[in-house]
Amino acid sequence: MGKAIKLQIRKELNGHQQLNVIRLKGSLISNGYTEIIHINDYDDEFHINTFETSPNNADEVLNFINVFINQKELNNTVSVY
Repeated sequence: MGKAIKLQIRKELNGHQQLNVIRLKGSLISNGYTEIIHINDYDDEFHINTFETSPNNADEVLNFINVFINQKELNNTVSVY
């Protein structure tokens, strides 16, 4: 069974932030960390994006996400939930 990872993503994004969020999700899929990302409405401000990854690489995935968030300055936009 996979390990579930949840990302809290702000709904109101500018064009640059939106492009980087799409790149993050695309990178998670293209790097083979997951095959599908589920998007659920959380509240007026956020969506929750959930995906499963192998328990063997969960730490690698979390590190990848955190590095991406820091490099693309998405600290106030995306967080691991």
